[in-house]
Amino acid sequence: MHKRNLISLAVAIAGALLFFAANVDAAEQGSPYARWTNGLSSDPNYFPIAVWVQQPSNAERYKEAGINLYMGLWRGPTSNHLALLQRAGMRVICSQNSFALANKDNPTIAAWMHGDEPDNAQSLGAGKGYGPPIKPETIVSNYARLRAVDPTRPIFLNLGQGVAWDNWIGRGVRRNYPEDYPEYVKGCDIASFDIYPAVHDHPEVAGKLEFVGKGVERLRRWTPAEKIVWNCIECTRIENANVKPTPHQVRAEVWMSLIHGSKGLIYFVHQFKPTFKEAALLDDPEMLKAVTAINRQIRELAPVLNSPTITNALTTTSSTPVATMAKRHGEHLYIFAVGMSNQPARCTFKVGEQSGNANVEVLGASYDVNLYRMRL
Repeated sequence: MHKRNLISLAVAIAGALLFFAANVDAAEQGSPYARWTNGLSSDPNYFPIAVWVQQPSNAERYKEAGINLYMGLWRGPTSNHLALLQRAGMRVICSQNSFALANKDNPTIAAWMHGDEPDNAQSLGAGKGYGPPIKPETIVSNYARLRAVDPTRPIFLNLGQGVAWDNWIGRGVRRNYPEDYPEYVKGCDIASFDIYPAVHDHPEVAGKLEFVGKGVERLRRWTPAEKIVWNCIECTRIENANVKPTPHQVRAEVWMSLIHGSKGLIYFVHQFKPTFKEAALLDDPEMLKAVTAINRQIRELAPVLNSPTITNALTTTSSTPVATMAKRHGEHLYIFAVGMSNQPARCTFKVGEQSGNANVEVLGASYDVNLYRMRL
């Protein structure tokens, strides 16, 4: 009978991320994408990192930044779109237009998508105001139609910031009706949402990055087990001429997303003010470098992130809110932690039910990221 140890670690977290690893026996679970023969890769080394509606002519540059998926194509797909993406080795999630359906055997197409943000009030045309959101039952009906045409690929749905923020005025007559969302997610295989707190203009949300993690948590709670949850990440000014996210904020949002259970990330890289830039990320050397580094780390940790999440693996005591996630992979248990407020945190993690002696090795530490390996 093995001795049962209680391992206690005290560490400092400054609003970002902590890892450490401990030996443990674990059975890996299969990829959620394996059920589709022409869908996203089920390779455990693959983690979806997408970019929202960009010109395929920039695919090589995005690939260098660690992007492995295009999300949406402006007035597409067209033959030129798919040719450019195929040349770059970049797959795409796109609409089922007539060209796409005539070319649905093209392996560049990884999934199909609904129109964006059907949960928001819908435009009635220039100068005509807005009508109600698209009803969830319409999305469910459209899902059945899209799936019937091609059951070999998943169907993707991106929802708006009402997922994370009930009081979002952009939902119009359905503002403060979060009960709509469990109905919307019945109409997809992959459910996503967007909220951009770093550049938000409402004081209830502005600067409160925790809305990203909250949205992922809520969407997972509303989503049946067979569905997959992704989310969007801000990395430009978008419509805020005075504020843009810092690399630290983007990194924190990414890890808040992953630790709360997101299985795919979508970078929103447009800028609308003070001038329009479709590929604003590519024009920002500092942010591009940071995003590239984040994506490299995600790729390196993909087999871990794709591994089972373990509940009740540790007890956390912290001076400020901290979210944690435990993952099994091979012979190791990985613990991830992220600060959920804009304050430094002094944390104690207690890891139990392990046998043998423990050594903690510091593999890397900085203001943003700490990496520890704990061998038992």
